[in-house]
Amino acid sequence: MSDDAPVSAAALRGFVSRALAAQGVPEQDADTVAGLMVEADIFGYGTHGVFRLRQYLARLKGGGCNPKAQVKIAHETLATGLIDGDNGLGHLAMTAARDLAIEKARTAGIGWVGVRRGNHAGPLALYVRPQAEAGLIGMAAAVGSANHMPPYGGSDLLLGTNPIAISAPSAGGDPFVLDMATTVAAMGKIKTLIQQGKPMPEGWMVGRDGAPLTDPNRKSEGFLLPIGGPKGFGLSVAIGLLAGVLNGAAFGSEVVDFTSDTTSESNTGQFVMALDPLAFGITDFAERAEKAFAEMRASPPLPGFDPVRLPGDGKTAAAEARRTRGLALNPALRRDLGALADEYGLDASFA
Repeated sequence: MSDDAPVSAAALRGFVSRALAAQGVPEQDADTVAGLMVEADIFGYGTHGVFRLRQYLARLKGGGCNPKAQVKIAHETLATGLIDGDNGLGHLAMTAARDLAIEKARTAGIGWVGVRRGNHAGPLALYVRPQAEAGLIGMAAAVGSANHMPPYGGSDLLLGTNPIAISAPSAGGDPFVLDMATTVAAMGKIKTLIQQGKPMPEGWMVGRDGAPLTDPNRKSEGFLLPIGGPKGFGLSVAIGLLAGVLNGAAFGSEVVDFTSDTTSESNTGQFVMALDPLAFGITDFAERAEKAFAEMRASPPLPGFDPVRLPGDGKTAAAEARRTRGLALNPALRRDLGALADEYGLDASFA
């Protein structure tokens, strides 16, 4: 197959599922995680989808991730819960948290479910978009899977990309889905640049001398920068408190670099929230939101700018196109998957 030939989502899911199963993950769990990883690529979150397979396999092989995790509810009230991920693949714990949060929102108006002893779980959009599609408001956040940023004005690496995602239903074609890191760039974007042999833009990282760092291969020599300076730092700390400390999960110096350390339990912390507008007596939230969105899209763009778009715009149509036509994998990623197939003795056919 040529490097630019599309890969069917089903074939790619099958390959990822077999790769995980080969490391001892039960078939059903492997298929669940593989489906979410491919779903990340389908919705355009390529830095957090199948690209992460190498890291997941390394942690499974090294013993840092439990292949046969028994995800369970560790604590629960009417509107809250705490999931213990048993150090398994993070997608399993976050799926359980998302589903429980939605269930609680239907009965209590709100569901807030934390995760401890989790692992990297792909893009947070996977755990908030379903809320919006069900007419609910969603939110999720996570302590990053490695520390790449110091506290503002400091020099010790004590914070990660600490992402947050928020979703809301809309009467238009796409739900509102915001998924962002609290650093200027997510580390996954830098890792894809390394894979593709491309430089970083200025403003993503600085070296310990404060000078811009643009060689992604030298990322360990510098720091990621927070969005909005001290404001991004403050938001990152707030997420660490809610996703880490509140759940009894790692934060600060306790965070394990899940790429360089494949043997230690990471105790990654996350949370998922679902909120039902009906709990506030609002029966037309989606219509009211779409009215506001339409006003924003109609705002004349400034010179040199594209028309206004909302977070999530175009995602539904793009995802359906990828499901129909297949996924255009980056040649570097395709080669890496082939290398993984050789390394782990897997069938590398994707079609």
